[in-house]
Amino acid sequence: MKKRLLGEFQRKASSRQALIGVVGIGYAGLPLCANFSRAGFRVIGFDPDAGKRAAFNAGRAYIKNVPPEDMRLIRERGGRAVGKAAELAEADAILVCVPTPLTRQREPDLGHVAAAAETLAGIIRPGQLISLESTTYPGTSREEFLPRLEKGGLRGGIDFGLAYSPEREDPGGHSARDIPKVMGGLTRDCLRMAQSLYAAVSPAVVPVSSLETAEASKLLENIFRCVNIAMVNEMKRIFTRMGIDIWEAIEAAKSKPFGFMPFYPGPGLGGHCIPIDPFYLTWKAREFKCPTRFIELAGEINSEMPEYVAARTAEGLNRFRKSIGGSRVLLLGLAYKKDVDDIRESPSLRLIELFSRQGARVDYHDPYVPTAPRIGKRRFSPVSIPLTAGRLKKYDAVVIATDHSGVDYGLVGRNSRLIIDARNAMAGVRAGKGLVIKA
Repeated sequence: MKKRLLGEFQRKASSRQALIGVVGIGYAGLPLCANFSRAGFRVIGFDPDAGKRAAFNAGRAYIKNVPPEDMRLIRERGGRAVGKAAELAEADAILVCVPTPLTRQREPDLGHVAAAAETLAGIIRPGQLISLESTTYPGTSREEFLPRLEKGGLRGGIDFGLAYSPEREDPGGHSARDIPKVMGGLTRDCLRMAQSLYAAVSPAVVPVSSLETAEASKLLENIFRCVNIAMVNEMKRIFTRMGIDIWEAIEAAKSKPFGFMPFYPGPGLGGHCIPIDPFYLTWKAREFKCPTRFIELAGEINSEMPEYVAARTAEGLNRFRKSIGGSRVLLLGLAYKKDVDDIRESPSLRLIELFSRQGARVDYHDPYVPTAPRIGKRRFSPVSIPLTAGRLKKYDAVVIATDHSGVDYGLVGRNSRLIIDARNAMAGVRAGKGLVIKA
């Protein structure tokens, strides 16, 4: 890349004068907009969803992880959301945060990434940095993203910069301000551009030698968690048969100051990354004729956990001489993790399908998800019900799928005849005469 273009970009990035474009202003893109605005940058968000654009431009927080004060700051700094990609042409850096889901055959679906690249191809100008942040398999940026960007006639690494810097969002947990940013570049100059930009908003930048290494690092992070959660989920099933409390065993094991890291069991995996990332790697590994038995087994174990919770619920109902068919079941928690509003890939959605298929009437309570999408033609009310003593007494089983902090578990314990606890939320809570079964 010409030294003049590189120097101009670095100057704008370090002085916070660079205009930042973000493609996709959802769970990953909106926090990114907020992070750059806090650092003093002006941002333009592009998204085809008119509802998101309207909320963005009105300064309304529509994702719990981004507080209202951050939305106000975005507006104060001149940020706006647009529905025409052409308006991104004025941006100095364009960060792409689009979904990377799976197909029905559990294979990578890069449709959103391809569409974003082809859209940007017609508007890229010399000196811009394009950074892909969507989670994907090694080789995507170079083999799929770059060729589509270059259809407009400009060349990556010569006319414009290309980087890959995976999003590391932790809804309800760490703030983006506290998380180091990994990045790889198509060329050394591309990497220098990315470093100068992300250094302005991150506590630390972690440059790596290639686009592929940066892509691999994201998969490694999440597959590490997937495999360890699968291990502890399997241990839970074994220990339950033995009459041992897995949660107590974990508490004891984590007292060891070396060689052990605690992971916790649950009703299955949710969120965009951990349930999906392993399939991105196993798919790509086939190209290199590398078996991924360990990773695939972990995926199988985690995918089976909703069935295990449903089976434990059936066992509990049997003690009351009831079947799931015809029973009323209350699901506590629709979000995939505590204290967030994100239901992507949530095991609760699978539990609703399982219970409904067996003839149960299912309701849910989630303070963060007041309304939910309909789950096919299942017998499910898509509105969160208020949690009261009178309502709890009407259910044959209460299943704790997400342990939100704001739920009164004492109230649940005193007024429920059967509690299936998949999160250890009832630990230390005095229950009434009802039965509590850990699942």
